[in-house]
Amino acid sequence: MKIRIIGGGPAGLFYAYLMKQGDPSHDIRVYERDPESATYGWGVVFSDVALAFVRDIAPALYDAMTHNQEVFDEMAVVHQGVHVTLAHNTFHRMARIDLLKALHTHCRKIGVAIEFEQRVEDIGAFADADLIVAADGANSAIRTRFKEHFEPTLDERPNLLAWYGTTQLFDPLSLIFRQNADGLAIAHTYRYSRTHSTFLVEVDPATFEKAGLGRMSEARSLAWCEKVFAEDLQGHPLLSNKSSWFRYTIVKNRHWHWRNIVLIGDALRTGHPSVGSGTRLAMQDSIALFDAFKTCGNDVPKLLEEFVRIRQPGSDSLQKAAIKSTEWYENLGPKLPLDPISFAYDYVTRSGRVDHDDVRKRDPELAAAYEKLHPELSF
Repeated sequence: MKIRIIGGGPAGLFYAYLMKQGDPSHDIRVYERDPESATYGWGVVFSDVALAFVRDIAPALYDAMTHNQEVFDEMAVVHQGVHVTLAHNTFHRMARIDLLKALHTHCRKIGVAIEFEQRVEDIGAFADADLIVAADGANSAIRTRFKEHFEPTLDERPNLLAWYGTTQLFDPLSLIFRQNADGLAIAHTYRYSRTHSTFLVEVDPATFEKAGLGRMSEARSLAWCEKVFAEDLQGHPLLSNKSSWFRYTIVKNRHWHWRNIVLIGDALRTGHPSVGSGTRLAMQDSIALFDAFKTCGNDVPKLLEEFVRIRQPGSDSLQKAAIKSTEWYENLGPKLPLDPISFAYDYVTRSGRVDHDDVRKRDPELAAAYEKLHPELSF
């Protein structure tokens, strides 16, 4: 097959790797708009389950991805200045640039062509391609170009986020809730290397307006965040990488493909940073599209229908959980008076997929502490 992939993030690169590894005769070319060395993020996280699918289908790539990874087994929720530890939450963390470098190296080893600094907004040059894969992100130009066929829904959420890094090392993946005169600020932070942590700051619209963050320069916004989280950063600076405030958009598409064009990754559907699912969803899309080829071969219409059949249930389920998580962060006002244990418990059960029995199995200490405050659950 002649396959053209628009977007050189994890979704597009992983799909290119799987297809070329499966059959070297495929003609596969990836077009990426940014330079090879560019990355607009800090770290990425995977659960054990999320990494297992990479290990099973691409063991050599798995070894490269996990060579320098950081693995920790705990989370922490910081509320009212109190740290509540959440046990048995294993996350594998790595620098996003290291993930991309591993994908670049393994794609090139097997003959995938990658063209950087190539912005593709139309597909006229790909008229002879058998399959066109749009993996060009949440703001997908290809999806926009053919929106009447894909029928996307773009739900911009109200809270604002700024993506920083820091040299302060947060070994547990930590969710830090700090209130000040301007309102509430939330940090989603985790160590992803021996020297750096991701530090994503989230504020609601009222806090954003009262603090005047929309009128501040990037440097002044960063300084405001450093002041709010001074107790947590302990003198370490926040680091910017085009760290402007943005609103997260929940992307859905009524149709996943049109003619020989298919959407994958964030172009197809977004999760949310609060559940750390974006890269996982993207790479699972790649696997499903590859599996559909193994079932249907070069019959592209059947292949694309099979992709939707096998991928949509899991995709929809995880996105629903991501939306519930998003809504939890957007409606924290009534929960802020809760004591730290009850607040952490509310966080753990926010998706609706975890009940008290699940908490008892996963984190007996949290369940026991919560039951002391709520004796009616002690049975």
